[in-house]
Amino acid sequence: METKKKVVILITKGLDDERASVAWSIANGGIKSGLEVSIFLVSSGVDWVRKGAFEYAHLNPKDPTMKDMIETVLNNKCRIMVCPPCSAVRGYTPEDLIDSIELVGSPALHQLILEGAETISI
Repeated sequence: METKKKVVILITKGLDDERASVAWSIANGGIKSGLEVSIFLVSSGVDWVRKGAFEYAHLNPKDPTMKDMIETVLNNKCRIMVCPPCSAVRGYTPEDLIDSIELVGSPALHQLILEGAETISI
């Protein structure tokens, strides 16, 4: 059985930056292409997984809604990791974040790279 190719998308942009919608769109495309997609959120990218944050955001009118794109990632059980210091500096506790989010440091990202994951940073 062939192992799926892995990609990690490092998202640094938050709710006010259209480049974030590009990152989530790339993640959705990766899922549709059969890649094993993981997301690593840092800086203001952490804001996307605060409960309720993505519900009404629509940064790019040509893309699906942010809600649709993020729910696609969640529904496909993709790994979503959050930088603990980036979360803490915003005052977020684990209870503030949507379910299934992992608060992990960069060694989790490095492990995926060691396992052959490609990386995309936005």
